[in-house]
Amino acid sequence: MNTTPATAPDATPEATGSSGPRSALVVNTHRVEGSDVLRARIEQRLADAGWPAPAWFETSAEDPGEGQARQAVADGAEVVMVCGGDGTVRSAIDGLVGTDAALAVLPGGTGNLLAANLGIPADVDGALDVVLAGGRRSIDVGETEGQTFAIMAGMGFDAQVMDSAPTALKAKAGWLAYVVSAVKHAAEREMHVQIRIDDEPPLTRHARTVLVGNVGKLQGGLVLLPDAEPANGRLEVAIVAPRNIGHWIQLVVGVALRRERVPRREILRGTRVRVRSDRPQPRQIDGDVIDDGRSLDVRVRPGALHVCAPAQSAA
Repeated sequence: MNTTPATAPDATPEATGSSGPRSALVVNTHRVEGSDVLRARIEQRLADAGWPAPAWFETSAEDPGEGQARQAVADGAEVVMVCGGDGTVRSAIDGLVGTDAALAVLPGGTGNLLAANLGIPADVDGALDVVLAGGRRSIDVGETEGQTFAIMAGMGFDAQVMDSAPTALKAKAGWLAYVVSAVKHAAEREMHVQIRIDDEPPLTRHARTVLVGNVGKLQGGLVLLPDAEPANGRLEVAIVAPRNIGHWIQLVVGVALRRERVPRREILRGTRVRVRSDRPQPRQIDGDVIDDGRSLDVRVRPGALHVCAPAQSAA
């Protein structure tokens, strides 16, 4: 883990003449261009607001954010800013969930879906305005196989798309790279799944993908789960089951127009979700592809994460 404290180890707000909360910045320098400029800009904004300089942490291939976030909290940070895309944010959440420190998302990388779902501006200065304004809220997280997520976990088509989206194209075209990948996999075979919500009897379905969401907005502004809210103590489940190109068109149009009833989309909700497939499937959490598997077990952890967000942030 590469860490470069921005202040001396024993520096405190009192020692530096600052009265604001202690903070840290976790940055994925491989996904964020001009990290030195970013650091200087953030330090200046915080100094202008009377905050001490943030401790500085860089992610690595071995530790994409969790260890840095844990260390920041151990060092006394009350606000941990994370810049580097949804994967970096998700990893940092593993180190912050259940603590008193607040996550501050500074958009970077390709998706920035958590920021979009929480109403956080898409530029660093706008996101810093939210941090400095002091708005805080507690949100739920999902948990599967010991890992947490704040956006969505999925099995099937969605994980395929994320796994095969070209890295170079993502860097140049952003979320449009996922569209290219989606077209590539649109005609592949559906899976046969059994889904159990809480203690209800299991349901049997044919599906292309099953998504378990804490929030509802996808890439490109599409809202797949219109009733999803990040702080209601439950998860939304989308069973997506198009079988041909006509079904895909109906699905996309219905979601884009935010119709209440969308063909080939079924929505369930609960606090525990168990999905079983007839064969191993690609799986993902917040866009990070994990090992293929035949099952996806998810539970909600209500109010487990504090975030810096606008007072009237959108679900």
